[in-house]
Amino acid sequence: MAGRYAQALFALAQDSGATDEIAADLAKFSGLLGESEDLRRFVKSPVFSAEEQVKALSAILDKAGIAGAAAKFIKLTAVKRRLFAIEDMIRDFNILNDSAKGLSRAIVTVAEPLNPDHVEALKAALANVTGGKSVEVDVKLDPSIIGGLIVQLGSRMIDGSLKTKLNSIRTRMKEVG
Repeated sequence: MAGRYAQALFALAQDSGATDEIAADLAKFSGLLGESEDLRRFVKSPVFSAEEQVKALSAILDKAGIAGAAAKFIKLTAVKRRLFAIEDMIRDFNILNDSAKGLSRAIVTVAEPLNPDHVEALKAALANVTGGKSVEVDVKLDPSIIGGLIVQLGSRMIDGSLKTKLNSIRTRMKEVG
């Protein structure tokens, strides 16, 4: 269901030539959801009526400066009682938008911050893997992986972390002994 809504919004965005504007507004709303546990609960809760959700969303969207097709789309999901799936709809819209632009996104988890040269080398290596598409890299820090890195590119995941390697060795040693 989220995919159908995202496809409809993406088609509308392409027809009106406003894909970047709509993507930016959806990113703002997604940021609001990430920042506010109360808003996330409000969006997922079936307790509120469609009218209450639309009224509250109108105020939130106006304050956040989200207008146009993105605001209408968010309000439409509330009217149709599909607001609980808005995060999935935004994710699917972004996937369609990235695909149309020839862009891939990767999430890279590292134990320590990477310097800019390493990030650029990583982007180049991932671009080779994706067949020349440009790659946007989101670097996340997780000291618990000890070293190495974990790369998630689309549905593919490569875990080269030291933590995983140590756990693998531990498992093999238990099997022997």
